[in-house]
Amino acid sequence: MAADPIIEADGLGIRFVRNRRRQLRLREFFIRPGGRGTAGLAADKSRSGDDGRFWPLRDVSFRVAPGETLGVVGRNGTGKSTLLRLIAGVLIPDEGSIRVRGDVAPLLELSAGFSNDLTGRENLYLVGGLHGLSSRYLRKHFHEIVSFAGEQVERAIDTAVRHYSSGMKVRLGFAIISHLPHPILLMDEVTAVGDAEFREKCYATIERLLREGRTLVLVSHNEKDLTRFCRRGLYLDAGRLTVDGTIAEALDAYHAAVAR
Repeated sequence: MAADPIIEADGLGIRFVRNRRRQLRLREFFIRPGGRGTAGLAADKSRSGDDGRFWPLRDVSFRVAPGETLGVVGRNGTGKSTLLRLIAGVLIPDEGSIRVRGDVAPLLELSAGFSNDLTGRENLYLVGGLHGLSSRYLRKHFHEIVSFAGEQVERAIDTAVRHYSSGMKVRLGFAIISHLPHPILLMDEVTAVGDAEFREKCYATIERLLREGRTLVLVSHNEKDLTRFCRRGLYLDAGRLTVDGTIAEALDAYHAAVAR
């Protein structure tokens, strides 16, 4: 018997109103300080009616089996990041349903959730704890996590995060989230930030996690990343799912749309 899908979307849709904050789950305030999701920004770029309402995603249905690697492609403002936040449980759909059978490691906005008033050490325990890692686990793996983040972060680990560069925050965030044991990885252009050495460390970590059987949903404009990690692709056009096939088929649809 085939395993149940680890992610299952049926008629999924979400609506926004221009210049108004929609209801979010509490977790959104940790993923994006201030409470306004990237989905709202994406919605501002998508279709609108005369009443100012936007549907960044509508009537989207798909299934993802455990261990699948899925790339989501489309032009800016077509609902890709919104879809990730719906899978993460950050946003609540207005139509349809999204069911996720397993915990999610959200490699989305890696420096979000950090408090600028706390040190790197304190933020490591804060963010790790918010994602379900015990203090005992974090103490055991503390040096491993900080070492992965790099020498700059190691030297500044007891300095307030407000003094970190954006790159240092991203490196520490990736180091923490990549240690989550969760079966589902959600990634949004994560490897676009950082120097070449750090990107290679990210790639090696992602490949190790996939060998362990994790399920991956990756949003990216980087075709090398998409073809490196993903076998299946979804192409979103104006908030609708128009291609669900191989990653090559999804990229072909994207290229055809861009050429128009």
